[in-house]
Amino acid sequence: MRIVLLGAPGAGKGTQAQKLVEDYGVAHISTGDLLRAAVKAQSALGVQAKGYMDAGKLVPDELVIGLVTERLQQDDAQRGFVLDGFPRNTDQADALDVELAKLDMGLDAALLVDVRPEVIVNRLSSRRTCHDCGYTATEGVTACPRCGGKMYQRDDDRPETIARRLETYKNQTAPLIEYYRGHGILKEVDGDRPVGEVYADVTSSLGL
Repeated sequence: MRIVLLGAPGAGKGTQAQKLVEDYGVAHISTGDLLRAAVKAQSALGVQAKGYMDAGKLVPDELVIGLVTERLQQDDAQRGFVLDGFPRNTDQADALDVELAKLDMGLDAALLVDVRPEVIVNRLSSRRTCHDCGYTATEGVTACPRCGGKMYQRDDDRPETIARRLETYKNQTAPLIEYYRGHGILKEVDGDRPVGEVYADVTSSLGL
């Protein structure tokens, strides 16, 4: 199983990725997690990325792709992987295709979790994130179920910023849907429903 997860912020991609990892033992590759780990480990790429992050700038594509490529070569990714939050645009998708070809790792599917905007606004505004490990949960959870860290509301999960995030997604990331449709590997599920129902469709669409 080698898949890319697509969908707007708050579509539930991370939740579905976690369930796939638990059930099938594949690697969950999140660029946010990779960046945090690289910075913490002070690796060569992490030091470079931290410089951009400290300056409030986006980490350049080549650094992100370098981190993803390193991660794809680790042992657990040889059994399969779920890419969550990457690629974010068609340029990154092209670069990913090049790196996967070098590693002889073709994608099996690009899975779109499709959710209505009004549902996303409700989900994101009630989401809380762990300060320490990045785990997300719903409003009312004060301690992280994964590591015990303090939960907080990210600035970009506040209602007043969500519309801008969705507009950015529409302009920059949504073209990936047509990119992977053109490659003949796009699969779509309705993400408006309860997690279990969505997951049943995810596994069915992936032939698992």
